[in-house]
Amino acid sequence: MKTLALSIFFLTLLAACSPATQDSSGASDTDFRIVTTVSPITSLVENIGGSKVTLHGLIPEGTNSHTYEPSPSTVALLVDADLIIANGLFLEIPTLQLAEANKKDDAIILRLGNEVLTQTEWTWDESFPESGGHPNPHLWTDPTMGILYAEVIAKKLSALDPDNSPYYKKNLEALTVRLNDLDARIKVAVDTLPPEARKLLTYHDSFPTFAPRYGFETLGAIQPSDFTEPSAREVATLIDQIKEHNVPAIFGSEVFPSSILSQIAKESGATFVDKLRDDDLPGDPGDPVHTYHGLIHYNVIIMIPALGGDASSLRDFDTTPVFSQASQAVYAK
Repeated sequence: MKTLALSIFFLTLLAACSPATQDSSGASDTDFRIVTTVSPITSLVENIGGSKVTLHGLIPEGTNSHTYEPSPSTVALLVDADLIIANGLFLEIPTLQLAEANKKDDAIILRLGNEVLTQTEWTWDESFPESGGHPNPHLWTDPTMGILYAEVIAKKLSALDPDNSPYYKKNLEALTVRLNDLDARIKVAVDTLPPEARKLLTYHDSFPTFAPRYGFETLGAIQPSDFTEPSAREVATLIDQIKEHNVPAIFGSEVFPSSILSQIAKESGATFVDKLRDDDLPGDPGDPVHTYHGLIHYNVIIMIPALGGDASSLRDFDTTPVFSQASQAVYAK
């Protein structure tokens, strides 16, 4: 704790001496500055805030957000922020500790997961056991939860920036239509799977509300709750589960690579698919697929065919942002 306190002290001094931040194009910040944590949250805020906010993501895409340690340059962004938006539910503990220690007195920290779920609604599973006290925070993989997140974001932006409230409301309405469309398309795709094929075994348990919404049974996760590799006994148990349930495919993550998955797939007879993304948006910033809804679409069109279904219902889904003007969003690298 002494080391953490000293680090925060020196990082605060560094931030106090830093110049005002700019976006990647060199444009000056607007008066209303927002920082976010993981890229799906950044995308949701970008879709609501559009051109009316200066937005900067903190956690680089493809990084383990559970264990990410913020860099010194992060402090300058936190010091200048008017609003800090995180997923919450204990996902970004080091980042939020730094935010609490360095934010302006009147800056607000908004934890979206804590806003949309009560503690009695928290989800516990193998990766996030109740004994650990930290629920599964990956609510954003479910587009209906994304709508709830977007509603919280729009409400907060409107309260802090009432002059642009009609703009935020318009974007919220457009994003809600888009995500409801995505939800309907996912249901159609899932309906092409026989019930016995609707089973998920993933490396990291990232589908706590997605799975029950679309009728999937989550058999478990490869990664234990302490983020280590599974033991030999745990691997044997997972192989037995896959064989017992005739699971056609198991899913790895680009953020959490593991050689054990290929071993499990080989010994169980399942296909190993290692392309799912948890909080790493597809493509690069500025690409039409580099959005929150692009992320969900990406995962589903990989998941459904691997399990033996037809994902053609998602073929012409619009993954582009819902606002038309250029934004000042900067995604962390």
